[in-house]
Amino acid sequence: MKLIQRIGYYLGGFSLGLIILAFFFNGKKTSCSYGPDARVLKNIRLKKIEYSNDAYSQLTNNNLDSTAINHVLKKGNINFSESNARQKPCGVYLVEGDYNEKDIELTVENCDSIATITNFRITR
Repeated sequence: MKLIQRIGYYLGGFSLGLIILAFFFNGKKTSCSYGPDARVLKNIRLKKIEYSNDAYSQLTNNNLDSTAINHVLKKGNINFSESNARQKPCGVYLVEGDYNEKDIELTVENCDSIATITNFRITR
């Protein structure tokens, strides 16, 4: 078998495999959450999110709603140096992100079944 035939068979099989994968994963919510930030943020987003009274009043005073919180929890970063992930019973994380040109910091208490936003702050 010549080299050009081997390359042809390889490319044919590879393209067929890509087409099959496209049909399997089409429309499914698959993600690759390998980094520490992505795993923790995904874990928080999958839980029921509650707001402390202080955080809720800060949200309403700044004319923001849960859309801003969801955007920060999706696109934000976790500041692990300011977080206390090993705190018992619930880890506390500082999530930093931006929404509508405003820098937002959230303090999230991540428990087993509920994530509570305990503090909300706009830094810019």
